[in-house]
Amino acid sequence: MPGKITLQLKQIRKVYTMGEHKIFALDGVDLTFLEGEMAAIMGSSGSGKSTLLNIIGCLDRPTEGTYILDGEDISDLNKNQLASIRNKKFGFVFQAFNLLGRVTVRANVQLPLIYAGMDKKEMEARTKEALAWVGLAGYMNHLPGQMSGGQQQRVAIARALVNSPSLILADEPTGALDSKTSIEIMAVIQRLNREKGITVIMVTHDKDIACYCRRLILLKDGHVVEDTRLDHQRDAAADLAALTEKAEAEA
Repeated sequence: MPGKITLQLKQIRKVYTMGEHKIFALDGVDLTFLEGEMAAIMGSSGSGKSTLLNIIGCLDRPTEGTYILDGEDISDLNKNQLASIRNKKFGFVFQAFNLLGRVTVRANVQLPLIYAGMDKKEMEARTKEALAWVGLAGYMNHLPGQMSGGQQQRVAIARALVNSPSLILADEPTGALDSKTSIEIMAVIQRLNREKGITVIMVTHDKDIACYCRRLILLKDGHVVEDTRLDHQRDAAADLAALTEKAEAEA
């Protein structure tokens, strides 16, 4: 269940200058996220949702406004300080998986730990645990190209999980997957949220996928125009079981 405040955005603006014109990708966004929340950010192309996710994940800095993370104002931190926060507090999952194709699953998952300077024994233990958690314990020595899209996204989730983050940010995590595989991935993400208490903030264009979250945030032209906490959250594991049962009945 959601608990204490984990991050606050106050009057966040992101402005891009194009010649003499200023484009407001975000224009006065106020949002508060609680520890253990699972929220979906939606909006049409150009609404500012990816910009917002990048700022939340310290991949970009706002032009104006205040960002408070775990009680600390990080709005004016430099690039190195933001990189340190990213590595300690965040896990990232992207639509295109962003795996290194020429190295093994083990090496892909260990990347955040290498950046953190962790010793090899601890890296190996954490990698095994993360891959087991997403159901890929036997795939340590596989290359990404030997795996399906759904399996590659599970590797990406394991990589996001391996550093024990308090928040996972997902940018269209099911955008490259078919419907059944999308539900499988959402079942994994829901387990992360429910069993590990990790805060999940996800960008998606798919309303069906968004309904697996407990909170829906709608952006339009850089503004939050809707922010709704749902009474009921769809259960991906239950939906997956129903799909499997239906397929077996039709076989």
